[in-house]
Amino acid sequence: MNIGLTGGIACGKSTVSRMLVSRGALLVDADQIARDVVEPGSPVLEQVASHFGQVVIGSDGSLQRKKLGEIIFGSPEARKQLEAILHPPIRARMREQMTSYELEYPTKLVVVDVPLLIESNLVSMFQEIMVVYVPRPVQLERLMARDGLSLETAQLRLDAQMSIEEKRKMADVVIDNSGTLEETNKRVELFWAGKGLA
Repeated sequence: MNIGLTGGIACGKSTVSRMLVSRGALLVDADQIARDVVEPGSPVLEQVASHFGQVVIGSDGSLQRKKLGEIIFGSPEARKQLEAILHPPIRARMREQMTSYELEYPTKLVVVDVPLLIESNLVSMFQEIMVVYVPRPVQLERLMARDGLSLETAQLRLDAQMSIEEKRKMADVVIDNSGTLEETNKRVELFWAGKGLA
């Protein structure tokens, strides 16, 4: 069985994925895959460089994310071009990992952590969608504390994403992470036991 795990920035997705893994779930991490596909010397990194220029490659051959960020920031066109290069190999690798886990461990839950799962139209890849939820004021507070941002900057970051309330409406499973870690852990435990995964 697989489940797509998502949420908003600073909602605690990583916390919930760790709780699921500690119970025996297998994790496919889209962020990690996104880093892996642009390893120095990879064909995907070469494509990025030939499209955006050698300026995005550091002297050590690695992707200069900050430089690339500056190029695509504020340019929806450039962002779309980057996504067209990166998304297909990332999705292919996600599917490969999911399939190999499901074949090798048919009784285990495969959790696929994808920050932009809903926005990227990946819902159909999964049997269920789990959204890690905190109300926006809590999200704002945690984002400011975590990244040392001003209220204004944190609000801009949240406004740039699909709202957590929208994501919540599309979830099969909602894990409310607005309380203590113990409370979140209890919610994860209830989900786990309810699936007969105990």
